[in-house]
Amino acid sequence: MPRLVPFLSRRLPFAALLALTASAAYGFAAANTVPASRAGDGAAAVSGYTVTNVHYNLDTLNPQQLSSITFTISPAVPGGGTVRVSTDGGATWTAPCTTGSSITCTSTASVSSITGLRVVAAQ
Repeated sequence: MPRLVPFLSRRLPFAALLALTASAAYGFAAANTVPASRAGDGAAAVSGYTVTNVHYNLDTLNPQQLSSITFTISPAVPGGGTVRVSTDGGATWTAPCTTGSSITCTSTASVSSITGLRVVAAQ
């Protein structure tokens, strides 16, 4: 038993410092606030955005390819947000589209390869 007391007395300050550090880290993490935002992804209705008035615009030189896809999104995606679309189930995605409420996405997809429209939008 006499050997146990020196062992504990050397480790006690370290244990106290560790407990204090863990408490401080928890306190800082608990103080984080995240602003409300909208985001959605999926084939079914997703809360956050509503997509309507979808138009597939054909390339004037090659009508077997798209030139763009336009649609209305509500609420509007702010300027710092991102909108992308996929016409092949998520295998490929367009470059970032315009933002706002009237969205335009440049696309060169072949009309015959379109299997659906998948829209991903985030603030």
